[in-house]
Amino acid sequence: MGERDVKHEASADDLRVFTKALLNDVSALERMIDADMFEKGLRRIGAEQELFLVDKDLFPAPIAPQVLETLDPASFGTELARFNLEINVEPKIFGGGCLNELEFDLRDAIHSARGAAAPLGADVILTGILPTLAQAHLTLDSITPHPRYHELNEAMRRLRGGDFHIHIKGLDELQITHDNVLVEACNTSFQIHFQVAPDEFARLYNLAQAVSAPVLAAAVNSPVLFRHRLWKETRVALFQHAIDARSETHRTRSTTPRVDLGHKWVDNSVLELIRDDIARFRVLLVRGIEEDALEMLARGKVPPLAALRLHNGTVYRWNRFCYGVMGGKPHLRIESRALPAGPTVVDEVANAAFFFGLMAGLAEEHRDISQVMSFDDVRTNFYAAARHGLTAQMAWKRGRTHTAESLIRRVLLPKAREGLVHAGIDGSDIDRYLGIIEQRVRHHRTGSRWILDSLAAMGDSGTEDLRYRTLTAAMLDRQKTGEPVHTWPLASLDEAKDWRYSFLNVGQVMSTHLYTVREDDPVRMVAHLMDWNHLRYVPVEDDAGRLLGLVTHRALIRMIGDPQADNASVRDIMRRDVITVTPETPTVEAVRLVRTHQIGCLPVVNEGRLVGVLTASDFLPLYDKIIDEMLKERSRAE
Repeated sequence: MGERDVKHEASADDLRVFTKALLNDVSALERMIDADMFEKGLRRIGAEQELFLVDKDLFPAPIAPQVLETLDPASFGTELARFNLEINVEPKIFGGGCLNELEFDLRDAIHSARGAAAPLGADVILTGILPTLAQAHLTLDSITPHPRYHELNEAMRRLRGGDFHIHIKGLDELQITHDNVLVEACNTSFQIHFQVAPDEFARLYNLAQAVSAPVLAAAVNSPVLFRHRLWKETRVALFQHAIDARSETHRTRSTTPRVDLGHKWVDNSVLELIRDDIARFRVLLVRGIEEDALEMLARGKVPPLAALRLHNGTVYRWNRFCYGVMGGKPHLRIESRALPAGPTVVDEVANAAFFFGLMAGLAEEHRDISQVMSFDDVRTNFYAAARHGLTAQMAWKRGRTHTAESLIRRVLLPKAREGLVHAGIDGSDIDRYLGIIEQRVRHHRTGSRWILDSLAAMGDSGTEDLRYRTLTAAMLDRQKTGEPVHTWPLASLDEAKDWRYSFLNVGQVMSTHLYTVREDDPVRMVAHLMDWNHLRYVPVEDDAGRLLGLVTHRALIRMIGDPQADNASVRDIMRRDVITVTPETPTVEAVRLVRTHQIGCLPVVNEGRLVGVLTASDFLPLYDKIIDEMLKERSRAE
């Protein structure tokens, strides 16, 4: 779950002491490998489950510290945001019924988390990115009150030299600026661990790099962020932006980001990764080190390598090495970090089974995957999988190209089955979990596809807020059944619950797809714009997006027959005394303004900049819904 004990505002001396401890940890690790001190001949698997806490309206619930008060601290921990939790599952010996045991432990832990959240009016949900999450939820008040997280935020801002800029292109395009690291908390993942011996680390780590793309393609579950449809696994793009500590100068020099797959194969040892991470990435967090690792080794003790583990926790490779000690014996693990949380526990375990099976099956087939694949293809495959899911084109061994769907069904699922059989996994579990992957791929029904198809099926019915809340509610309801995502019916507005919560403020009902003009534009152009798009109002803004005024249909009518019309510009007819609201304005207040001032359009501004428009057409569905609901309630009462 990461190191939480860090120093606040570490001094230059603190940094020097910590860096010395970090280098000593590396030397100690090298000596331990040379002395053959690591556990061998035993394969374990493990997992970490991240999840969202949501309130009764399906929005993020920043109550993790309160929820954790009644949960086992050995299994549950905090994450960066107060609306996230992390579950640490007990490791299993890789064989027999380990996959079924993993599923049982995850279900049991989630049941406990749900029980702890319920008295606080909250629930938990497994999803890569919560569809109802908004940028307004990512304030500093939502950071978990641990020094590690606040120090991480300050360190990232300091290295970047300012705010966090997110620009992701998909079906839609998202471009925002945010002032803190909480953008990273939009992501929740299902991280899986695979224990390896030091002498096999390089070849198995390379194998994990190669199989990450096809496993991810079958597992994508994060297609929307802030109501924008982006990549099939938007987490990959978002995480890289959110934890990008590079300044503008470093980005210009193409310096490696902290979140990355890597740029080459590992040749011989885990030490190559460690040395590269220390050389490339500055220390972000510092803690006090109680004992020197080299001195502990000299006394015959196994050191915890606390400095190395803390630094490793601030470098976010999609496949990362992990060091641990169990029963007094040190071990190494490969942590796969690319898989999203959800859609269900059984889907997650199926994803893990596919990954573990490929690790076991392809390891038997290839002593060195780097001899039959280029690393450039591995990188290209990974980002193609994140962008396109099962429709991604992938170059596999010796450059042969497949769609992800074809590669998985025809080549990789049989290999994963061989690997699980070789590892001694129970046959019924192999059939169950790999069968889920096969059906999901065959029907192209990943979590991302279900989300996008559900949104498409709802069309423009209701408000956008209502559609996303309904989507999230349907996701949670289906998740609780435990049925895998490929069997889920699409979400429908007929399932909408507590619809009134989607009309509480202007931001939930306003239109954001706007036609605007500048004050120097000719009136004739505005007339055509309004005619072509059936508009009665057009906002006037400057190049910075600041609202300057409003052109009304009535103002254009008054220009008819005016000999000066051909030479008139927008500034000649626009209204400057415009009544405006903000996204946070209560809807009932907006209705009052419309009635009081007899107006048909309310521009919505945030810090003077135009962000939306509220017109009568936005209110009409609300009025119809209110009247319909009132009639239903009256009928029930009678």
